[in-house]
Amino acid sequence: MKVTEFIAKADRTLFSFEILPPLKGQSLKAMLEGISPLMEFNPPFVDVTYHREEYIFRKHENGHMQKVSTQKRPGTVGICAALINRFHVEPVPHILCGGFTMEETENVLIDLEFIGVKNVLALRGDAPKAEGRFTPEDGGHSYAWQLVQQIHNMNRGIYLHDETEIGFQTDFCIGVAGYPEKHFEAPSLTLDLKHLKAKVEAGAEYIVTQMFFDNQRYFQFVKMVREAGIEIPIIPGLKPITTLSQIKNLPRIFYLDFPKELMVELEKCKTNADVKQVGIEWAIHQSKELIQAGAPSLHYYTMSKADATYRVAKEVF
Repeated sequence: MKVTEFIAKADRTLFSFEILPPLKGQSLKAMLEGISPLMEFNPPFVDVTYHREEYIFRKHENGHMQKVSTQKRPGTVGICAALINRFHVEPVPHILCGGFTMEETENVLIDLEFIGVKNVLALRGDAPKAEGRFTPEDGGHSYAWQLVQQIHNMNRGIYLHDETEIGFQTDFCIGVAGYPEKHFEAPSLTLDLKHLKAKVEAGAEYIVTQMFFDNQRYFQFVKMVREAGIEIPIIPGLKPITTLSQIKNLPRIFYLDFPKELMVELEKCKTNADVKQVGIEWAIHQSKELIQAGAPSLHYYTMSKADATYRVAKEVF
């Protein structure tokens, strides 16, 4: 079933979360067992992230350095199949512009259609860690709205090449990202909303926000999106803070702010356990307020570690 159908049929706020594929060489079984406790809260869908290739430098005997591309977290299609088989839950794989040609995108979407996937989240993706800015692949997309358009075309039976027989149509519900504190590359939230509207006009059917810690940012974002004429569901993204390092790293990596009240409590923390308790309590507070405000679903960024999200969900759902 599609994300939008789950939302339309629900009489309450839904619970969903996002997982990371295991690193190459690690067990899928361990990941599935790790998230198993969250199934207690009946998530109708689970997002499966995708990370583009990274580059490493390999030194040869002659002293020359070779730049080598490596995929550290492969297996998205297989993980989607495992989620369907193990938990009977709808997977939502992330589809990226970065690192893919349009041909590669078309092929992976066909694979996902064949195993019964009904939902995808279309993202531009970040630049490789070794590079300062996003650069599309030759024959790839530069913007998320172009990726949305390609998926939407496949839903209408339109493929990249004329020799493909028209008739077989995919049936993906297309989600996209929204940024309550704006995308870090956008000069203003107003311009960022124009980019969001372009994705909706290309065929996007729902929005999942970047994580935020101030609910007022979400409420303001929803208001601006509606005023821009966008009426599709907007799912808030949440993450319980769990470590001292995240206090510095989350704002730096995701370009977001902690509200003053949260920072006052975090500054008192001396250990990871202290931070985790504050983070869980704050996420519970956020969740309850968002449910009261009528959020269609609460989407938790777990990083494939279920404990903190489980403790929040136990208090909320």
